[in-house]
Amino acid sequence: MHSYLQDADLENWHDFEVESRKEIVNLLRSIGEKNQLIRMLVRGEADVCVTSILEVDADNNAVILDCSVNPEQNARILAAPAISYETTLDKIRILFRSERAASCVYEGSPAFKITLPASLIRLQRREFYRMNTPVGNPVRVLIPFPAEFGGGANSFPLADISCGGIAILDNKLLLGEAIGREYADCRIELPEIGQITTGLQVRNCTDLTLLNNKTNRRLGCQFTDIPRSALNAVQRYITKLERERNARIAGLA
Repeated sequence: MHSYLQDADLENWHDFEVESRKEIVNLLRSIGEKNQLIRMLVRGEADVCVTSILEVDADNNAVILDCSVNPEQNARILAAPAISYETTLDKIRILFRSERAASCVYEGSPAFKITLPASLIRLQRREFYRMNTPVGNPVRVLIPFPAEFGGGANSFPLADISCGGIAILDNKLLLGEAIGREYADCRIELPEIGQITTGLQVRNCTDLTLLNNKTNRRLGCQFTDIPRSALNAVQRYITKLERERNARIAGLA
């Protein structure tokens, strides 16, 4: 499922996954009743068709979708082994995918039929909205190392922050690249907001080659066991960064 989260690149997408069949049926029916347009991504952004939900047939485990007026596009959709779908409902972004679509007739007109998705992703904008942190005076996270990694604590600069987690830069390659590794009691000093303590779990790892041919490692980390007060502090800090960015843009205009 992660493959279609292109622009969100969500480290902790599974936190927003809906697997309750009843909830999925209700969400898809609401999208249909409100005539929300759905983007069908046949081969990523290269081939996009706009459709809508005509019916959610829970008894037959099927969703009926409107087809395109373009026969060639319909043929491409029917030939695609998998299709991604993206829409919004009450300002919440909904993502799901299906295997092959089949052609059918709905109320006398041609339509597509897909299997009711077993899961979908529901994202509020705030939940996946990341803000880059300052480069010149970076925000830092202090990560205590477990005894098996030598103990002590090391400080790492942040690349960005969201309500779901942080991306950190590990240019000395101290943290390794073990996806799923957890670090407890990490401390982040948020300028003008205060210090927060949270657990972190490594969710992804990317090695970046800089212009001087040095390597920097970017680790996407998800917050774990984060207290509500700390999450509120993160939200306030993101809002502060947003205000500062908007002020800079306004100043340049």
